[in-house]
Amino acid sequence: MDVMRVMLVYPSPYLERGLSRLKLGRRRRRRRGRGRGVGHAGPMEHRNLGHTGMFVSPLCLGAMMFGAWGEPDHYASTAIIHKALDAGINFVDTADVYSQGESETIVGEALRGRRDGVILATKFHGPMDVAMGQAGGDPNQRGNSRRWIVQEVENSLKRLQTDWIDLYQVHRPDTGTDDDETLAALTDLQRQGKIRAFGSSTFPAYRLVEDQWISERRGLGRFATEQPPYSLLTRGVERDVLPVAEQYHMGVIPWSPLAGGWLTGRYRKGQDAPDTHRAAMMPDLFDPSTRENQAKLDAVEDLALLAEDTGITLVHLALAFVMQHPGGDRADHRPPHHGAARHPARGRRCGAGHRRARPDRRDRGTRKERGGRRRLRHRRADRPVPAPPAHSLIGDLGRCRVEQRRYRQPTDLQFPHREDPRQPCHDHARRPRLRAARGHSLGEKTGRATPLSR
Repeated sequence: MDVMRVMLVYPSPYLERGLSRLKLGRRRRRRRGRGRGVGHAGPMEHRNLGHTGMFVSPLCLGAMMFGAWGEPDHYASTAIIHKALDAGINFVDTADVYSQGESETIVGEALRGRRDGVILATKFHGPMDVAMGQAGGDPNQRGNSRRWIVQEVENSLKRLQTDWIDLYQVHRPDTGTDDDETLAALTDLQRQGKIRAFGSSTFPAYRLVEDQWISERRGLGRFATEQPPYSLLTRGVERDVLPVAEQYHMGVIPWSPLAGGWLTGRYRKGQDAPDTHRAAMMPDLFDPSTRENQAKLDAVEDLALLAEDTGITLVHLALAFVMQHPGGDRADHRPPHHGAARHPARGRRCGAGHRRARPDRRDRGTRKERGGRRRLRHRRADRPVPAPPAHSLIGDLGRCRVEQRRYRQPTDLQFPHREDPRQPCHDHARRPRLRAARGHSLGEKTGRATPLSR
């Protein structure tokens, strides 16, 4: 599946180690005389951000944990941003709601003097007059209305200390605002030069399709990117969102490739869960007593063993999966840890997500899951046509229709001149009579069928 995918990662000690390998791996490996290896990443590649013409690094630095939500020290947060830029990352993503605007302020301070070399992305939608999750507040200080978009883009430009935003994203859908209104407001900002492109975040597939149709009918700008959750433990977007993104040439920026910290190796069975700001903000997502989190722990144990057998860390395995897996070409309705065990990421380059996954080890499914290789016309009449596999009955974006065509029984309406519709017709002498019965006759010189004269 040919979809531009840029991975959004949030700062952590494990990520900092990977960025250090990006910078120092080449020197260490050459000193040891072993050539390229796990610590070597080489020059950072760049990918086209959808079809915008803006080229970004495969890794995007997420700024959600800068400020009161995570790292309150502005100097420490600035150091992390500078370290990422020095390592070759030129894509930074934040949002107005992160720490109630403090994250944008930190990013603006860190990019002072380096703004021209960075693709800067931010978002709008959440409430800015009250804290996240609290009731109350002005209903006009949030959402996707034109009134709020025009007001909030000016606030973000001031906090970011810049004159333009490269990618302005709708953080979440808004059921109270018509999508025509949102797209028209974003198109006006784009034509004014305040934003270069705009995209969506965590939109369902049907909303993405509707928004593309609205843009085409009304002559408005369209969403250039989509930012869905995607990791080894969260693979629902393979069913419909990724195929839609491929259809409309949208760039994909997966957020939380480490599943909120579950794939960092810090959450293991028999160990106490670490105390983090994220766990304090969202305790239900990290409660080990729930059934869902117990399933995540089981999957993490299996993936950790797989990473050890492959010779890499669990972090690098998770990042390589998101960057290299061609998700979306087939639906996978199995539990995540079963599908994930079939994606060992092997390769020579691993620094901060540069490890390549071997194509022959990706999730291709069994022959039975792929529907088999035989075509219907090669089957004999005495062989019954098998029923379609179970997963094809669920279907995604026309897959069910494809399976129905593949396993459809031939009928007399399809082949009216055959006694047995399953058998190929070898009686070529009957074809002229059939064509003549339909109003055609054979030409004398050319041998082509010509209409009968009335």
